[in-house]
Amino acid sequence: MSDFQQIFPLGEKNEAYAEYFTGQSYLAPLTKEGVGTNNVTFEPGCRNNWHIHHKGGQILLCTAGIGWFQEEGKPAQVLNPGDVVNIAPGIKHWHGASKDSWFSHVAIAVPAEGASNEWLEPVSDEEYNQL
Repeated sequence: MSDFQQIFPLGEKNEAYAEYFTGQSYLAPLTKEGVGTNNVTFEPGCRNNWHIHHKGGQILLCTAGIGWFQEEGKPAQVLNPGDVVNIAPGIKHWHGASKDSWFSHVAIAVPAEGASNEWLEPVSDEEYNQL
């Protein structure tokens, strides 16, 4: 982590959502009210499970390191600092760090009445190692 520079706090180990991640992630809430905004940091190789944001969707602002984002049925795309990912509601996807780099993004929950997340199966080691 010596060459990994991020602008937002690392936060605490992401124990609240640990069951939906492969590897260690950290969560730093950036807002306490209004639009849900969190800095999420992934150790190398860490990724979240496939999941869907029902209603509202999500925006990722990539701030540090190298990561991955993939929508179901599409090739994975590399994420670099400055990249912005707009995830429409109802899209099955995952995101996380590359194998050899820490990765951070600010995750913004797009407000919508009745918005929810549906956590699904993990991204398999086989799928991930093909990247």
